[in-house]
Amino acid sequence: MRINKRKFSALLVLFLTFGAVLVLAAGNGKNCDSCGQPGDLACEAGLECRNEKCQAVCTAGICIENPINACSFEDLVNNLINFVFYIALALTPLMIIFGAFFLLTAGEDPKRVETGKNIILYTLIGFTIILLAKGLVALIRGIMG
Repeated sequence: MRINKRKFSALLVLFLTFGAVLVLAAGNGKNCDSCGQPGDLACEAGLECRNEKCQAVCTAGICIENPINACSFEDLVNNLINFVFYIALALTPLMIIFGAFFLLTAGEDPKRVETGKNIILYTLIGFTIILLAKGLVALIRGIMG
């Protein structure tokens, strides 16, 4: 199988960029427990516990809740990684079925057979990268925490 240099370069850049984001996501987000029991996690000064996250104290008359539900850059990146992961979980089976449709309806057309194979191959490669990225975050957090 011949590798297209342009596709390989784009895949490599995507992988390295995603890897750099994952390294930044390795920090721990600050969680808290709003019950106030002994041994609960407490927030730092200037923060209060809302929705089990440490958030800035509202001093103005009108307070706007954080729609992203992230208190730090690490939380934001972790939320984005989870979003991409769940989208990939939904799209992977659909793309494999789409590639299989190309294979089943190809008949004698080698171009459609190659298209179906490529769809399935690139879907599996992308899903593998996303799984490895999610596992890498868990591994880094386990080592650091």
